[in-house]
Amino acid sequence: MDDKSHVSLEQQLCLVCGTSFDTGNILLDRRLRASMKHHTTTGWGLCPEHQRLFSEGFVALVECDPQRSGTPSGSGLMKPDQAYRTGRLAHLKRDAFARVFNVPVAAEQPCVFVELGVIEQLQAMVPATD
Repeated sequence: MDDKSHVSLEQQLCLVCGTSFDTGNILLDRRLRASMKHHTTTGWGLCPEHQRLFSEGFVALVECDPQRSGTPSGSGLMKPDQAYRTGRLAHLKRDAFARVFNVPVAAEQPCVFVELGVIEQLQAMVPATD
């Protein structure tokens, strides 16, 4: 039995957590050929949870292991599919991010990839509450 069809449900991968999520879009093969699987991943986006945080003014810090990640492009920027995510995340307000790292982050940029240990250093900067 062939599981392919001329329609498919679009999915994207979350830039922050790397999980796939439904976009709610339906894809159609215009020649009506059975060329697509039930779900088709079309690229990168933000899952509903991380889209909400981005809309509230947060930047996600995604910890990546440089030893397991792919080689950055000539510009020195790592592409999302090259990043080996460790699963550790932190979210900072944009103004706090700019103060802590002394660099602004573009308004349309939802996340940055950080090396091992950066999130631990940030946690050490937060005073303990009783």
